[in-house]
Amino acid sequence: MIIKLPENAKKILDTMHKAGFEAYVVGGCVRDALLSREPGDWDITTNALPEDIKKLFKRTVDTGIEHGTVTVLMDKEGYEVTTYRIDGKYEDSRHPSEVTFTKSLTEDMRRRDFTINAMAYNEEEGLIDRFGGIEDLENKLIRCVGEPTERFSEDALRIMRAVRFSAQLDYEIEEKTKEAIRELASTLSKISAERIQTELVKLLVSDHPEKAKEMYELGITKVILPEFDACMETEQSNPHHMYSVGEHIIKSLGYVRNDKVLRLTMLLHDIAKPLTITTDDEGINHFQGHAQLGAKMAHDIFRRLKFDRNTMDRVCNLIKYHDDRFPATSKNVRRVMKRVGEDEFSFLLDVKYADTMAQSDYFREEKLRNIEESRALYENVKKEGECVSLKKLAVNGKDLIELGVSPGKQIGEVLGAMLDDVIDEPSHNTKEYLLDPEQLKSFFPKDHV
Repeated sequence: MIIKLPENAKKILDTMHKAGFEAYVVGGCVRDALLSREPGDWDITTNALPEDIKKLFKRTVDTGIEHGTVTVLMDKEGYEVTTYRIDGKYEDSRHPSEVTFTKSLTEDMRRRDFTINAMAYNEEEGLIDRFGGIEDLENKLIRCVGEPTERFSEDALRIMRAVRFSAQLDYEIEEKTKEAIRELASTLSKISAERIQTELVKLLVSDHPEKAKEMYELGITKVILPEFDACMETEQSNPHHMYSVGEHIIKSLGYVRNDKVLRLTMLLHDIAKPLTITTDDEGINHFQGHAQLGAKMAHDIFRRLKFDRNTMDRVCNLIKYHDDRFPATSKNVRRVMKRVGEDEFSFLLDVKYADTMAQSDYFREEKLRNIEESRALYENVKKEGECVSLKKLAVNGKDLIELGVSPGKQIGEVLGAMLDDVIDEPSHNTKEYLLDPEQLKSFFPKDHV
């Protein structure tokens, strides 16, 4: 079995071999190469100590030297080179209290998370697979190296990594590994929000976001996203729906492209339904106000999981408007573009499409036709350069000040009224029309003197 190594990785291995040390590429890069996937990084493991590595290469960075890791810089690329090690006792479900260097490759690979990530390779010896990684690749299994409870007790983040790899590779999680996840899922509470967020996003933007359901089944969401558990336990009982809220959410994830904002929007778009449910006299459930409350809940969830502000704002905006319904007319499209944002309108239609496809077939054709017609109108608005925001308005604050309007709140109110007029009738977007004395009066508040 031959793996084609990058030239720089090969140079590092050759240099270390010539100096009398063992060295292999290891972990995810070996797994990805065997699956004909492009590895993101090529990590190297060796029996050389960090000081030996630093002597062999001119340019190095001590990226994790206390754990035996030195980054070797080759051209503009960095390669992490780590000394074989045995981890000491884990006291925080994340970091070993101490690290002991070892001369045994087998002992080093024994501490790794999953068998498919515990393989090593160099050109002289070929593939080193001492824990059944190849067999698990062939059987499409995620299985812990050794005893699963030990691996997850060492690092609770591995619990999420198991589901994430399952989604990225479309593999099943081996049964004993699943049992250990169920047993130890609560220890995820010890993991930082940033690390939870990273694994969650990787899972969501994978080719199989529906695997997110396993997070619920294995008790993971109970710890990191309890709001989702409530969704899984809430029936919709409405002609427009055929799944529970949670099942609908899972289905909807597969109907948008693997974009971070879109997948997060679908995950959280109905998150407030369990809190807004009412049942009418005919036994039909309704969820009035769930979009607005959902945007607020999503904001709190994003804060809790330490998401960046841009992602939070965009997703919450889409959630807030995802349930807005409007006939497909140019005027309506321009109005919604103003509310949602010109660039975000296309994303909103993507969300509406996914939402519709994950519902029952009740009025589905009509809903999809409306989305398709709205998209065509949106493209025409963009093509014609029609004004839907103040930045395209033919008049600005300076123009009004020159006419004697006092700077401040009033200027914003007048420009807002002008924008509403132009959105309803695009041909009005000229200075001649907007600044005509008689027309200008109509843009001022009624109590203006």
